[in-house]
Amino acid sequence: MEMSSKDQVTRPEKLKRLPLAARSVAAVLVVSLTLAGCGVGSLVGDGSNTASQLADTTATANEISQLQSSALPAIATECPPIKVRDGGEAIFAYANNRIGDARALQFQAVIDGQSRNCVVSNGLITVKMGVVGRLVMGPSSSTNSMTLPLRFAVERDEITVFSQVYEIPMTVTPPSQSEEFVKVVENVAIPYLGGEDIVIWVGFDSNA
Repeated sequence: MEMSSKDQVTRPEKLKRLPLAARSVAAVLVVSLTLAGCGVGSLVGDGSNTASQLADTTATANEISQLQSSALPAIATECPPIKVRDGGEAIFAYANNRIGDARALQFQAVIDGQSRNCVVSNGLITVKMGVVGRLVMGPSSSTNSMTLPLRFAVERDEITVFSQVYEIPMTVTPPSQSEEFVKVVENVAIPYLGGEDIVIWVGFDSNA
């Protein structure tokens, strides 16, 4: 995954990704994401455009009803899945390059859950996507503020059509040793003709 110079972020001395098994069962927290209209109803709209187009035709009331009912699943199922990239579900920072030493741990951050919402129209899927996660301080932490590099990407038929690292500023206020975060990205437009394999990816990028 290519990165531009704009993607550079400040990070501690050494970052390492956490194994997949370390993902928190707190994924249920994603319910709290303020992704407006995540239900199916928000994907299909109110049908006003369809109704105005059909008003000038000679279709019968039964034909109009059949057209509207058959259109709903097609629109609702076009919102691509959002997945956490393997190896990007968590990130560690260690002091003095002592990777794996619990006593040298400065902090760890994990993604607890993810969600997305889509609007499909005029050959485009416009995506609103987000994650919820948390930062936990370690015994060797020398600061209570840092920036987490979080990448969102979209692949269309295995070709990257969107990729961006977002810097998530974090501050943990003592005596607390952890802090939650939410990141939402809006208005990402993806060309769609029908039948393409589209996947939304998210994960920490320790190389950013």
